[in-house]
Amino acid sequence: MTATDIRRTAGDISALADFGIEVPSWAYGNSGTRFKVFATAGVPRDPYEKIEDAAQVHRVTGAAPRVSLHIPWDRVDDFGKLAAYAADQGVSLGAINSNVFQDDDYKLGSLTNADPKIRAKAVAHHVECVDVMRATGSKDLKLWLPDGTNYAGQDSIRARQDRLADSLQKIYAELDDDHRLLIEYKFFEPYFYTTDIPDWGTSLLHCLALGEKAQVVLDTGHHAPGTNIEFIVAQLIRQGRLGAFDFNSRFYADDDLIVGSADPFQLFRIMHEIVRAGAHLPDSGVNFMLDQCHNIEPKIPGQIRSIMNVQEATAKALLVDGDALEAAQQSGDVLGAHAVLMDGYNTDVRPLLAELRESQGRDADPIGAFARSGYLERIERERVGGNQASWGA
Repeated sequence: MTATDIRRTAGDISALADFGIEVPSWAYGNSGTRFKVFATAGVPRDPYEKIEDAAQVHRVTGAAPRVSLHIPWDRVDDFGKLAAYAADQGVSLGAINSNVFQDDDYKLGSLTNADPKIRAKAVAHHVECVDVMRATGSKDLKLWLPDGTNYAGQDSIRARQDRLADSLQKIYAELDDDHRLLIEYKFFEPYFYTTDIPDWGTSLLHCLALGEKAQVVLDTGHHAPGTNIEFIVAQLIRQGRLGAFDFNSRFYADDDLIVGSADPFQLFRIMHEIVRAGAHLPDSGVNFMLDQCHNIEPKIPGQIRSIMNVQEATAKALLVDGDALEAAQQSGDVLGAHAVLMDGYNTDVRPLLAELRESQGRDADPIGAFARSGYLERIERERVGGNQASWGA
């Protein structure tokens, strides 16, 4: 079926032309398992080279205009210079991610630690991140809190929540009027008895206590097996508190696999809820980002493939006949409503996406375009010596 045939029977995906997905700087470094970090030729050695690689993803997809930074991994002497370099590469710097999971002081917690000096240190790190936001023009401070306990009785669950609330208030007070604090949650890991922000409800409660500039981050890999993620998406959108959405894919836990690789139907269901609410549009305020590490696959093609998978799921969601779906829902036509949804999911949208890319002056095949560019061969020749970036650096 050609793109024209699909459009005649299904609909329009032009909204995808303005749908941007942020890419993480750390995805371009070496990664691996708990046992081994694998080195790859051509991996970036500093934040400038990470941005150069990220710009290649945007160049071939047209859908990755921002790069998310991680502090201290991406710390440089002059963040204004780094932002200018990103602009020269055709991208901008996005959310600033804090790190309170690698310092020895945070062994028993950071923002929730019983020691007020350690809590103050963790707050000061976030204040540093706010300064980075001012220097780069970023509007979002992204906080994933690894704090938790391994054993019953190890610490007071309520006291840790009180300490967290106090620490968050101190960080929130440092934000500028146009800044946001995006609070992520994770079911478990690195601790296994309690996690101090384990679910969307806990994140939302803290956001509501802080104010309008605090919003929830949803990561598709951060839920218990069987969780209905699209329900959570719908609830957070309904409350106007879905600030960011992190894409990855998982079979078991936070696997950080290529988006849609484990369950493409789940990705479609999620994007259907997002599209129905108009949350895919730039003015929705939802910041979409890939959050994954490439362990055995090439870094740049891995990011390109994830972008393409998200585009396909979103295109299918855009092709769902909303009027027919609502009519079936209102009339109680269970099978009819499901059939309308499945019609969108079962549509081959690749011809439409190829046509959209060509209308933007890009190659219809992003993976092929990158392979033909010679970029990978060049960086493998040139990036010799120095220390390769990796998970944790």
